[in-house]
Amino acid sequence: MKKNIELLSDEAIDDLQLDNLYLIQKKQGFRFGIDAVLLSNFANVKNKHRVIDLCTGTGIVPFLIYGKYKPKEVVGIEIQEDMVEMAIRSSKYNEIEDVVSFKNADLKDLKYLSSLGTFDVITVNPPYKLNNSGIVNLDDKLAIARHEIMCSLEDVIVASRKLLKDNGRMFIVHRPERLIDIFELMRKYKIEPKRVQMVQPNINKAPNIVLVEGQRDGGAYLKWEKPIYVYNEDGTYSEEINKIYGREK
Repeated sequence: MKKNIELLSDEAIDDLQLDNLYLIQKKQGFRFGIDAVLLSNFANVKNKHRVIDLCTGTGIVPFLIYGKYKPKEVVGIEIQEDMVEMAIRSSKYNEIEDVVSFKNADLKDLKYLSSLGTFDVITVNPPYKLNNSGIVNLDDKLAIARHEIMCSLEDVIVASRKLLKDNGRMFIVHRPERLIDIFELMRKYKIEPKRVQMVQPNINKAPNIVLVEGQRDGGAYLKWEKPIYVYNEDGTYSEEINKIYGREK
């Protein structure tokens, strides 16, 4: 029996089709996509782990990670207060607020990050567009989620270095054109890239998503996973995507 949670007129509760979990989202505006699902699947999480999700939005990655792996604790950090408020209500609705919690904070505030302690695993689906395309409305929730307005890729890596325990792992989903930036910044802050997986719309199209795993103070060794194809050539979802979404026949 779920708790009775009040929804705003522009909100809906979506069934995540995972472990009876639900997520409050806006009917219009920012909604989670395939990036979050791929990231939670790519992450290597154990039930003894403390996990933190940066740029958490309305909390989709923490809920997926909780549903898949049942870690000891999952914390989500997000700078947009209204999204955090929605995530907190989702956690209460699912009656898991003792395990999955959310903080309205700026990941550039390293003093605040220090107060959280260290984590075994970091996940992050950061803004992926460089903020060099002119003026962007700072009140535009979608723009903040997609453009490096409130934080840069370097800010994300610096925060990850601060939050990871020794040999802890970070998992990031981004765009392939930023892969060199990711590698350079990880090595700059002593998070060694360890595993990469490309995601392609189909077998005939170039990758449009990349997943990267890094290890704090890890040794130099990089493993390339086989690519994921989202669609078959006939336009239906691939077997692997159906498996990731839990839609196996």
